[in-house]
Amino acid sequence: MNLLRRLSFLLRPSWAILAVVVAAFAYLCFTVLAPWQLGKNISTSHRNNLIADSVNAAPVPVGRFLADPKARDTEWRQVTATGTYVPGSTVLERLQRLNDKPAYGVLAEFRLDDGRTLLVDRGLVGAADGSHLPTIADPPPGQQRLEGRVRKSEGVIPGKEPMTQDGYRQVYSIDTTQIGTVLGTPLTTIPTGGAGGYLQLSDNQPGVFTPQPLPQLDAGPYLSYGLQWIAFGVMAPLGLGYFVYAEIRERRRERSTPPADSTPTPTEPATTTTTSTTSQAESATATALSAPSPTATIEDTSKPTESALPATEPRSRTNAERLADRYGGARR
Repeated sequence: MNLLRRLSFLLRPSWAILAVVVAAFAYLCFTVLAPWQLGKNISTSHRNNLIADSVNAAPVPVGRFLADPKARDTEWRQVTATGTYVPGSTVLERLQRLNDKPAYGVLAEFRLDDGRTLLVDRGLVGAADGSHLPTIADPPPGQQRLEGRVRKSEGVIPGKEPMTQDGYRQVYSIDTTQIGTVLGTPLTTIPTGGAGGYLQLSDNQPGVFTPQPLPQLDAGPYLSYGLQWIAFGVMAPLGLGYFVYAEIRERRRERSTPPADSTPTPTEPATTTTTSTTSQAESATATALSAPSPTATIEDTSKPTESALPATEPRSRTNAERLADRYGGARR
């Protein structure tokens, strides 16, 4: 009960709101923010491992993956494809950058020897004068052998529908399902364990422009960010506990300190009282000696006082009168 009484101040609105905010913040740190950053670190590290493994790996025929719909972790793998470009199948991807300038991505349909069709990313072309669509060269005709990397579809951007401008069909992202609808031809996707994949051409391939560069093999700051959110989630409740302890300690100190008006008045020593009494006696004696005697008072009242005399010359007093005033009357 004593402990509950000490903690009763936590029921005040200010403390209750602070406790709720701290609890909500810690919950978000452990369930949303930290897993979000740690998940990005895991996915980035996984991607970097796939890229690093594919750099030195020899290309394999793409049909090897098409025959296995359950294939996983095929993104960034180097593959080869043999077939022909489909004429008139050019689709442009808008809002791209090349050398920090506006550019377009060029996509095309590629029919394999077995009749299946793949989506091929031919690379980037810079916009003419920084804003105008440049002339897009058609892919080479005839039988071609392409080499590139498997890439995963980017998905559809909400609110960004395909359009036709300057004589070209244009999209805002590379999504095999959407582009197949734009071309009017179902595209065969490369299994990647997730969204369907397409082929991104490597350098010096037939029909390639400027290939998309490989991402940097850097894990980024996601791991440190995730650990920081975990630390924040631990520190927030600890900080609240410290403030509660400080409040309890302050209240205890206030209860143990007596109020200022209850301090007892110190008693003066006995010597001081004795000295004060002696001084009062001496003062009374001196007053009695200096006071006029009753006789002198009576005699003086029968005579006119000095203030009643004419204001001519003051009368000089005799020695007997001075002695009577000093010693209280004439000696007998």
